[in-house]
Amino acid sequence: MMGCHLGNLFQVSVAGGSYQEGLTSVVQGVPPGMLLSEQEIYGDLLLRKPGADELSSPRKEPDLPIIYTGLNSSDTIENAGNKNHTNGTPLTILIPNLDRHDIHVWQYQSTNRTPRPGHASYASFMKYGPDDDSIGAGIFSGRYTATIVSAGYIAKKVLKACGIEVFSYIKEMAGVSCRDVDYSKALKFTDSFKKMRRDLDPFYQEIYVKKRITMDMRFLQKAAIFAEIEKEIDDIRAKTPKMDAKTVLKKYGVHQVVNCPDYDAAEEMLAECNRITATGDSSGGVVEVVALGVPVGLGEPVFKKLDAELGRMLGIGAVKGVEIGAGFAVKDMTGIQSNDAMKAVKGKVTFLSNNAGGITGGIATGQPIVARVTVKPTPTIDKKQVTIDKYTLENKPLAAITRRDPTIVGRIWPVAENYTAIVLLDYLIAHYGYQTLKDKISVKH
Repeated sequence: MMGCHLGNLFQVSVAGGSYQEGLTSVVQGVPPGMLLSEQEIYGDLLLRKPGADELSSPRKEPDLPIIYTGLNSSDTIENAGNKNHTNGTPLTILIPNLDRHDIHVWQYQSTNRTPRPGHASYASFMKYGPDDDSIGAGIFSGRYTATIVSAGYIAKKVLKACGIEVFSYIKEMAGVSCRDVDYSKALKFTDSFKKMRRDLDPFYQEIYVKKRITMDMRFLQKAAIFAEIEKEIDDIRAKTPKMDAKTVLKKYGVHQVVNCPDYDAAEEMLAECNRITATGDSSGGVVEVVALGVPVGLGEPVFKKLDAELGRMLGIGAVKGVEIGAGFAVKDMTGIQSNDAMKAVKGKVTFLSNNAGGITGGIATGQPIVARVTVKPTPTIDKKQVTIDKYTLENKPLAAITRRDPTIVGRIWPVAENYTAIVLLDYLIAHYGYQTLKDKISVKH
């Protein structure tokens, strides 16, 4: 496969499949000296994992990561204090598949002759032939997005140290839209939503907070614990802290299920999504990603424009469209309406609007970078459909399927957020290098 690699200076290569032994992210370009733990990476992975709430698939994968390479396994000299610091070498994150049972494999085997409409199963069979990894859709499963989240968390951590915040939220779901919200407030909201999810996630609490797995353990010790966890998934899930919607709102100021900073809209989104799900169908929506603190000049013309690279979020499964700023709405604007006028205020440039989404000419303007991705309805639905037998090309009925995500929107937002962080860090490394060289040359002249 040639398409499993992203980036130039901050590089991410992914591998694995839904029902293989697991998934892997190999990340290159991570600066040395950053303390990193599996617990904090899992803090982002739990946001997109299945089985977390009523809007996600009942599959019970905990998505627990193991950092396999890229960290100092001990202090480099006695009392150096740099154990578990990144050391500049490629960083490898393993995400074993733990909820992989024969009954699930058999279910896929019994239906793999008949491709599911909306999935990649027909196209991938034609490309790879009978050996196509079609159990659980392989690398075409949304499960592979865990690799993006794990790598993107590292990028977000580096960006944050450089004064750049990347966050996202659900802008629209099941036809219900979120009102416009001040980005500083939206950032605080999403931070609170993530804290709520960590506090109420049983694996976060049982595995990491209670130190069942720690960064002092070697890989084989962790693997042994994973073998135990695989047998205890249901028992651990049963320990999920209970908190009703009113208590969540009072304690965290967020909706208990939907990551949307407009609480009333979140309630409507959930209700409408559940209404559609009750009919056996599914729904889609829009995720908005925002980056604050991005320096002016970040990006490269002509074919590597920053907005063009963000457009590659079409590589995220289920994403069917990407827009920057006003996006497709510019077709209904005039020039005076779409232009972002500027004025100087106390020696600083201020924009009067942000229809460009913080990017012009493929280069950051210093305004918030705003990208939106449209997410299609879950193709696996509880309705009868028509398909074919991919071996005989006979027309076949497809029975309704009940193990599914009612919507994918609630699991896509952390993927889009972390994908954006990967792109921004890749460009930030180049930007710092370019600006440093420019300053050195300017001094000499």
